[in-house]
Amino acid sequence: MAFELEFEKPIVELREKIRELKEFTETSDVDLSSEIERLEKRLQKLENEIYLQLSPWDRVQIARHPNRPTTLDYIERIFDHFFECHGDRCYGDDEAIVGGIAKYHEFPVTVIGHQRGKDTKENIRRNFGMPHPEGYRKALRLMKQADKFNRPIICFIDTKGAYPGKAAEERGQSEAIARNLFEMAGLRVPIVCIVIGEGGSGGALALGVGNHIHMLENSTYSVISPEGAAALLWKDAGLAKRAAETMKITAPDLKELGVIDEIIPEVKGGAHRDIDQQAKIIDEVLKSSLKELLKMSEEKLIQHRYEKYKRIGEMTKKEMITPSNLNIL
Repeated sequence: MAFELEFEKPIVELREKIRELKEFTETSDVDLSSEIERLEKRLQKLENEIYLQLSPWDRVQIARHPNRPTTLDYIERIFDHFFECHGDRCYGDDEAIVGGIAKYHEFPVTVIGHQRGKDTKENIRRNFGMPHPEGYRKALRLMKQADKFNRPIICFIDTKGAYPGKAAEERGQSEAIARNLFEMAGLRVPIVCIVIGEGGSGGALALGVGNHIHMLENSTYSVISPEGAAALLWKDAGLAKRAAETMKITAPDLKELGVIDEIIPEVKGGAHRDIDQQAKIIDEVLKSSLKELLKMSEEKLIQHRYEKYKRIGEMTKKEMITPSNLNIL
């Protein structure tokens, strides 16, 4: 069953009208081809008007679409001979993160990504794509293995955030994320990160320290969800739409701020409309990215990563604070 978003209702209604007219034409002697043609042109124009002028909140909804392609969907279409590895060799296997070894155009790579479910049963098994510490430790184990055997690392980012439960905190959630940030910064192989859905908080950043960071056009990448920001700023999670407008969490905003390297175009209506075509688009960007990074030496890759994060953000020089200008009585 198709799941349509609120802003897509005019498109859905027009599609349904066209479908009804086509059925009526087939079952009667009335020729409505000119009317159908007129409505199809109107539909095309309406789709362009809506999908080419999406608001930040519209993009948030698309990023959260229940049918949006997941890490495993892209692995199946982009890579060959994927061999999934399990466990962190410390506590257990967290299914909210998947990873393993694969061939990318006959070149060995390590692929890691957040994995959410497609239905309630799988979402519960995958913990709705929110990793525990053992998930991040599994990812780090695979990254170090890739570093040892000189395999490029490709990370797919798609999570609301790291799991905030008591058990996760007891097992060292913050340390696991911090350890990933520290270790990824010094890996000697190319790292390409692609935000394919929601990139939420430290849960996303733990797989996001790369030489190149790309984002699908309708993905989001932020330190907190719009609902969380609204609850903190205005004590009302219902103002999430307002928060999304001001947080600069969409791909165009982050490209302008220099946080990401490239925006990956999506098929009209979102990646879930044509997963095969979307995988081909990602493949082209990934191929170009790796071609550039594989030319760099180990030292250059580390320096490139350092310079990348050093450039993000702006620092404004302020007047030095001293006891004299604090006006302390």
